Amino acid sequence: MQRSIEVILAIILCGCAILLPARNAFGSDLSRQPVTEVNVSLGSETGELKFFPNNLEFESGKRYKLILKNPSQQKHYFTAKSFADASWTQKVDAGNVEIKGAIHELELRSGSKAEWVFVPLKSGTYNLRCTVAGHTEAGMVGKIAIAP
Repeated sequence: MQRSIEVILAIILCGCAILLPARNAFGSDLSRQPVTEVNVSLGSETGELKFFPNNLEFESGKRYKLILKNPSQQKHYFTAKSFADASWTQKVDAGNVEIKGAIHELELRSGSKAEWVFVPLKSGTYNLRCTVAGHTEAGMVGKIAIAP
């Protein structure tokens, strides 16, 4: 019994040792940092199958609000799973709904808007694409870079 308690305490202390430096590196509360807004259009009114802009750059540890708009006549997806896995999502606002937790893909119907508030945590370059059939092949792709 005593040995089990010691093992549990060791696991808790190791977890704290790993998590506390990350918390201090990004400030005590990520959700209270000032937010930088970035606008992205999924497609265009004329039917172009592109992201505008199609190359996005963020800095690790800074808080962003990604404002996604779909001005086209068809639905589009903002799909960037690896990027989402490398970021902390505070929330997604879409219509009258606020979504919290892990986000891997956002669907925007014609004329809709969504706001994704997040903090990138892991530097790297990530792929972005629209997964509607034929859209990736038509060039609706991009890159998302997270600088250290």
